[in-house]
Amino acid sequence: MIVVEDRAGLTAVRETLGATRGEATIALVPTMGALHEGHRSLIRLARQRADHVVVSIFVNPLQFGPGEDFSRYPRTLAADLAACEAEGVVAVFTPDPAAMYLPDRQVSVSAGGMGTVVEGEFRPGHFEGVLTVVLKLFNLVRPDIAVFGQKDAQQLALIRRMVADLDVPVEIVGAPTVREPDGLALSSRNRYLAPQERVTALALSRALREGARLAEAGAGAGEVLGGARAVLEEARTAEPPLAVDYLVLVDPATFTEVGPSHQGQALLAVAARVGATRLIDNIGDITVSPGHPSQADS
Repeated sequence: MIVVEDRAGLTAVRETLGATRGEATIALVPTMGALHEGHRSLIRLARQRADHVVVSIFVNPLQFGPGEDFSRYPRTLAADLAACEAEGVVAVFTPDPAAMYLPDRQVSVSAGGMGTVVEGEFRPGHFEGVLTVVLKLFNLVRPDIAVFGQKDAQQLALIRRMVADLDVPVEIVGAPTVREPDGLALSSRNRYLAPQERVTALALSRALREGARLAEAGAGAGEVLGGARAVLEEARTAEPPLAVDYLVLVDPATFTEVGPSHQGQALLAVAARVGATRLIDNIGDITVSPGHPSQADS
């Protein structure tokens, strides 16, 4: 496995792999490191879809806002490299910010209105930072395929939109969320959780499962939200308590909130804090039935 830190190294890797001559396909798995089983599942999917897999490990400062956890975000490069090698990755790109961004950087990628709703409402500028670094990685690595996790569903939807709007020649592949046996979605931030905080955090996946159960039983949008909200309300009084940022039912492609009369596929998303740790989760393969206005108000 090759570890590279700059553009010149990436060019040499592409030449070695035959990608510059069209002899091999490359899949990129962008990460911020602190790799867990969820990341490893992305790598395995990438290996199924391309001849070679390149993983990027870069804690991107542009996608962290003031007061967020950029400085304390887990950095475990040695363990990450070992995991990549065990999964058959051919190259890992580990740039530092100076290698990624010019000191007088002026241009970034706008996430548009879609980047200001749901998660974007609570993290202004976050998706602009995400799209900017992803586009730069695409330009540097020039992959045929890129794999992202469904856990970050709005990020995945925005990357798909960026690729479509800007004619970026990369196939975007979404991978299912990987969960612990008790339902907690795998996240690098889970390591922040104290044992009792982790117990409280399980309310996120319980709420999503309840919403999905109601949808499967034929419930409308209001009932789905109401059932999921009831689970979260119980966790507000837990010790430590859950502080909910949002619980929304949205169109999975646009992240526009759906109304009570919506019929068809929808995505149920939640974000909440337990102590100092903020977690997100979603379930995107639910189908809701037409509801009644009174249900949405309940």
